[in-house]
Amino acid sequence: MSNIKANRTFTIWRKYGWLLTIIIAFGGLYEHKLGLIVPFFVMLGLMITSLFNGRFWCGNVCPHGSLYDSVLLRFSKNEDIPKSLRNKGVIIAVFILFAIVLGTRVYKVFSNFSGLDLLDKFGFIFVTTYLVVLLVSTPLALFIAPRTWCQFCPMGTIQKLFGKLGQNIGISKNTNKKLTILDKDQCIKCKKCAKVCPMQLQPYLEFNEQNQFDNENCIKCNTCVNNCPKKILTIKSLKGER
Repeated sequence: MSNIKANRTFTIWRKYGWLLTIIIAFGGLYEHKLGLIVPFFVMLGLMITSLFNGRFWCGNVCPHGSLYDSVLLRFSKNEDIPKSLRNKGVIIAVFILFAIVLGTRVYKVFSNFSGLDLLDKFGFIFVTTYLVVLLVSTPLALFIAPRTWCQFCPMGTIQKLFGKLGQNIGISKNTNKKLTILDKDQCIKCKKCAKVCPMQLQPYLEFNEQNQFDNENCIKCNTCVNNCPKKILTIKSLKGER
């Protein structure tokens, strides 16, 4: 099935949010405190939002996601993402490696407390983390598909974990908005929703009895909604709110 390079930037932030990635990754090399945006805005933000609405952050707020969809998509080969990179073993291994490396670096900073430079050292940890992600994910985006990194991104894994937590404790019952088909009988199985999906999912094959797409990797980006020729897709909760 051929992948289509459809527009994915439906808001100003999704179109230009990638600038924050560049500012942190490169500007942070000179002003280390810029890295503090990552734990106190990005990580905290995605954990809170995922409790209520799954991987919404990935598709609508993530600065790296903006880079992939707004800039790199136009240059990408946009090929099928290898199944090996979607493997749970790979996802778990990357997450564990991330946790160990980040935890070790944070421990070293706080165990060698030296006063006023603490914030700079702490911020620099996340500056280099952002830079590494940028250097690894960009080739993947260009030579495979824009959202290749998102298949095993540690932040995506955190969102899935917090999303499940939100479901288990019941706080996301009415707030977790999912891709929903208004009428299955009107679907013509054109596969357009799959062809334009940044995560290369196949919604038309997986709608449940309540007409919702339960795949935890859906980033709720509205790309399929905006490209459905029958206009029968929407993003809403079971309560019915868009």
